[in-house]
Amino acid sequence: MKQKKLSSSLEDYIEAIYNLSNSDGKVRSVDIARELGVTRASVSEAVQKLAKDGFVDYEKYNDVSLTIDGKQAAENIILKHKVFTEFFTKVLGIEQQEAEENACRIEHVISPVIYKKLKAYLDFLEKNQDLIKKFKLKD
Repeated sequence: MKQKKLSSSLEDYIEAIYNLSNSDGKVRSVDIARELGVTRASVSEAVQKLAKDGFVDYEKYNDVSLTIDGKQAAENIILKHKVFTEFFTKVLGIEQQEAEENACRIEHVISPVIYKKLKAYLDFLEKNQDLIKKFKLKD
């Protein structure tokens, strides 16, 4: 099934649900609200949209859980975040916190083509560590 394009905000919800999921895969709305710093009403609105699009299972006043499509979307978002964070810290020498913050922003807007090429480049660098050592940016 081809996944529907999600807004940055809804991607953040999916990522939070994935990260907060307990052993049975369920998450309470209050925990999502706390994690994202939003109101429970905002969580309710977001999970209703995600449920309509097939990313979560949710019934009013019950826990939220990711569907198979939701879990796949979350894992893709998390992988993008990891790739960008790794590029910023290992290749560009950016501090971890700044790398994480920027990775979070970029993961939502980068085109699939550019992401694929950046990931391939990182894989190449991983096999050619000496190139990273030769590359030094002057501040």
